[in-house]
Amino acid sequence: MTNTLVLFDIDGTLVRRAGPQHRDALAEAIRKTTGLDTTTDGIPVHGMLDQDILTQMLLRAGMSNAAIARAMPAIHNEAERVYLRTCPDIRRKTCPGVRSLLHRLRRRHIPLALVTGNLTRIGWKKLECAGLAQHFAFGAFAEMAKTRAGLARIAIRMAREQGAVGKDAVIALVGDAPSDILAARENGIRSIAVSTGISTAEELREHSPDVLLPDLTHFKWELLEGR
Repeated sequence: MTNTLVLFDIDGTLVRRAGPQHRDALAEAIRKTTGLDTTTDGIPVHGMLDQDILTQMLLRAGMSNAAIARAMPAIHNEAERVYLRTCPDIRRKTCPGVRSLLHRLRRRHIPLALVTGNLTRIGWKKLECAGLAQHFAFGAFAEMAKTRAGLARIAIRMAREQGAVGKDAVIALVGDAPSDILAARENGIRSIAVSTGISTAEELREHSPDVLLPDLTHFKWELLEGR
């Protein structure tokens, strides 16, 4: 057991510009399960959970909320199957400082977990294709909660139930979107924002993260302790 837990978002935080395969998998899953042609064009996907993106795609295609709820489990499964088949090699798409930081945290025996809007098998496959999966033992994924704050709450509970951290552990959520900052605040944990995604440093600063970094090469151990 340690007294520190670090939670990481995936897209824009660990990897970026990973290609269109994720969005394509969502559209292909909808087409295969419902016959509808949809797109993520015009949907502000940054920081959104996959099921919320899928819901917007389906609503724009004219499907009712009730029909969406019935179709969603099959769409999730199909999207994961498609992405597992199409995920490219994205080892060169990791954000600056990521590999070094993950190695340093592991050397300190700090448990690392995921808090991501990706569906479970999409998230793990993406990390596998980026060569990062070995650093993480568990995580909270899109279908597990309705909000990113709910996902962070689940990841923290998992860590405590597994005996990875104690009750009074220092916990930080590292992410590139305003939703990551808000999720950290709702859970009473430290927010470490990085401007390696779509949001600019100015946009992130408006949400008052505890720490704002240009990228993870600037991450220092003292940041977790508020120094």
